[in-house]
Amino acid sequence: MPVAPGPVAPATGHADSGSGPVASSRDEICALDAVDLAARVRRGELSAREVVQAHLDRIDRHNPAVNAIVTLDAEGALAAAAAADERQARGEELGPLHGLPIAFKDTHSTRGMRTTHGSPLFAEHVPFEDELLVQRIQDAGAIRIGKTNVPEFAAGSHTFNTVFGATRNPYDRTKSAGGSSGGAAAALAAGFQPIADGSDMGGSLRNPASFCNVVGLRPTPGRVPSHPTGNLWDTMGVAGPMGRTVADTALLLSVMAGPDPRVPISLDEPGAPLRAPLGRDMAGLRVAFSPDLGGRVPVDRDVRDVFERQAKVFEDLGAHVVEDCPDLDGAEDVFRTLRAQEFNHGLGALLDSDRASLKASLIWNIEEGRRLTGADLVRARNGHTRIHLAATAFFQRYDVLIAPVSQVTPFAVESEYPTDIDGQPQQTYLDWMRSAYFVTVLGSPALSVPAGFTPAGLPVGLQIVGPPRAERTVLETGAAYEAATGHGRRRPSLP
Repeated sequence: MPVAPGPVAPATGHADSGSGPVASSRDEICALDAVDLAARVRRGELSAREVVQAHLDRIDRHNPAVNAIVTLDAEGALAAAAAADERQARGEELGPLHGLPIAFKDTHSTRGMRTTHGSPLFAEHVPFEDELLVQRIQDAGAIRIGKTNVPEFAAGSHTFNTVFGATRNPYDRTKSAGGSSGGAAAALAAGFQPIADGSDMGGSLRNPASFCNVVGLRPTPGRVPSHPTGNLWDTMGVAGPMGRTVADTALLLSVMAGPDPRVPISLDEPGAPLRAPLGRDMAGLRVAFSPDLGGRVPVDRDVRDVFERQAKVFEDLGAHVVEDCPDLDGAEDVFRTLRAQEFNHGLGALLDSDRASLKASLIWNIEEGRRLTGADLVRARNGHTRIHLAATAFFQRYDVLIAPVSQVTPFAVESEYPTDIDGQPQQTYLDWMRSAYFVTVLGSPALSVPAGFTPAGLPVGLQIVGPPRAERTVLETGAAYEAATGHGRRRPSLP
């Protein structure tokens, strides 16, 4: 849920990475998968300092062209890496992310490091405390290097704001990197970090993963508990992991997931089993294949051309593929009503006090929330219940649903959102994201995995959706698909 930040700590300096000698081996380090990189550090083949320095050097050389990392603390990161190496030398127990650098999404509170939410109102906001997911990731051994860019208050699936500007797609820097985790996805694709945290209400993990040819998982609500938050019962907005491979994404999920007694919807299962090897025989897997969610969403021809080739991939893996889709009637009303309520609840006070500092689409969404009545909210909750029960029955017939992540390819970075899809006008900044936010209403885990490229070289993502709490099924299906296709191995060329 978007919320205005709370009390802040005194601001601290933010060091910039200095230029140093560039060695090809450092780029090779940055190209390693997170699972492999973590294993090499644990074996002593690489030090945490070497790994962090390699990524800082790459950020120094290439981030100006992409604008994915917006706050950088090179000095602090190298000090933390040195401390990590010392712990390893003393034989202390190491976490599963030991030595891996990470820049956190700029909507996730980081103690002593600015968290701007992409808003000029909080350009110098420095929290006193880490939020839960940041704490868990660092407790697992990851080393904080900075923050990744976001849209203003994470509103919209295109990453731009008046504080830092726009993040550009590493595959085509004239295009959007998606959002709201666009900085995170672009940083992964560009080799600035091996893992990334994100969040997702209407596609904020999945759309940028699709646009940047990386992997992003929207978990079942409660799999990754959020704290602090203004609404402990919220199931629309979730935090989740991103990586360049499905296994890397599972590794990060394994430390983000797990119960927390303060969060009533948190799931009881521990996260550690999720990082077990993702091998599974796809023979007999029951796949519902839906190019347009049962005719409910328009899809650009380039996206459809890539997507329609994927049914054969699953058939060749031994899956039983049928074109089908859950009952999503009413999902539009459910999502927009509950989203508008959350925006008004979280940001309404800022509309009253600082309207001129908010972007127009954000103002519109808050005002939509203010127009809601109690009857509107009851109708949306009832619709949400009906769709969830229908989805439960659907997933008794199928193991997974396969659909496009996004209805469009990455669009011009100067545009706020696509205004047309396959000849159908898109009236608001939300319209073009239905293929993602309809799935949000199901309450299901949904994985975005690279599915190929258009003739113009733009990435397209495949969305693998499973029953609620079936992250393992979704990840195993994604890993098998990834191994069969290899689309995620194609990396961008940077200046």
